[in-house]
Amino acid sequence: METIQAIKQRFEIIGSDVKLNRAIEKAIQVAPTDISVLVTGESGVGKESIPKIIHSLSHRKHAKYIAVNCGAIPEGTIDSELFGHEKGAFTGATSTRSGYFEVADGGTIFLDEVGELPLTTQVRLLRVLENGEFLKVGSSQVQKTNVRIVAATNINMFEAIKKEKFREDLYYRLSTVEINIPALRERQGDIHLLFRKFASDFGQKYKMPTIRLEDNAVQLLLKYRWPGNIRQLRNIAEQISVLEEKRLISLTTLNGYLPNSGESNLPAVIGSEKKGADFSNEREILYKVLFDMKGDLNDLKKLTLELLKNKDTEKVQEENENLIRKIYGENGEGTPREEETTKSVEVLQLPEPTTGSTSGPAPREDKYHFAEEIEEEETLSLQQREIELIKKSLERNRGKRKAAASELGISERTLYRKIKQYDL
Repeated sequence: METIQAIKQRFEIIGSDVKLNRAIEKAIQVAPTDISVLVTGESGVGKESIPKIIHSLSHRKHAKYIAVNCGAIPEGTIDSELFGHEKGAFTGATSTRSGYFEVADGGTIFLDEVGELPLTTQVRLLRVLENGEFLKVGSSQVQKTNVRIVAATNINMFEAIKKEKFREDLYYRLSTVEINIPALRERQGDIHLLFRKFASDFGQKYKMPTIRLEDNAVQLLLKYRWPGNIRQLRNIAEQISVLEEKRLISLTTLNGYLPNSGESNLPAVIGSEKKGADFSNEREILYKVLFDMKGDLNDLKKLTLELLKNKDTEKVQEENENLIRKIYGENGEGTPREEETTKSVEVLQLPEPTTGSTSGPAPREDKYHFAEEIEEEETLSLQQREIELIKKSLERNRGKRKAAASELGISERTLYRKIKQYDL
């Protein structure tokens, strides 16, 4: 069995990170077997090296090795690509074609971005994994194949299963052994080493001196998050090698090539669910507004009753108007509370002043008549009270909507909508 160091040299893998070494060690251990392997890791970490290692160290090394990017094949043709098709199976199928599983019989197939496979193709793949059987598109004849499948993905498979985008049974068949490749930010000790290797390669390729980094630029290189991982690091090294005339790269120069270089190199929260969060927040705000308005109306009733008992009619009117402004806004229209929750709003009206003698105390039965009305109205719903108040206001103003709206403290447009809503 080859050593980890020998494998790194053979497949040009650079780095001495513990997690990377463990991934390579796993690949070496499972290579002699035929069990399925799932390689996981972020995009750009170099997952394609693992299936090559597994194939080269297996008893299938002299047979074919085919790498298939599942995300790059259109959904309508992927079944034909993988399993082949018969002549006339679909428009454009002018001849019989062998698929990858037939061509690679006895060898290894690497399914990159396996999480992008359509559900119908996942069913076909599951059958191949279980008993080695498959059907060509447009054929009813079962064919056998003996291939080893190594798959790779950069998505969270459990999230995909939860969202019913990937079959759970297929996941467990593919991931008999799971090998995770660490992200570049988790391999800080390897970042500068990789950069120097890429810089050297591009210096030779473009026949120019190799670029070097100043000490503070190296620190920036290590602190950067590298969302594109090794692929991004390689691109940065190539850009600087070609575009910069100076071969000693400063912090400022390097910073110009790193997008969002001010971001912290801290773990990010990934996959947190926000299902229904926006709707829940809006609903909570609406409930709060309704409760606040109910409190305002209760305050209005209590204050009006108390002032009536003290026979201070002018002060009652003043306080009533203040509370109306508080509820509806200064202009009585256009506020969110008035527009969104008008079904739950009522405006308490003062009784009309009695005509006749203005001197002397009011009769006892009239003094507390308003209080009795309030107690009776408590048993009614807000909507019923609102309808009643609108009717009374329209009657008092002889059907004039503008005057009634002004009296109720709402806009004429809102009053018209309520008249139509309640069929008044």
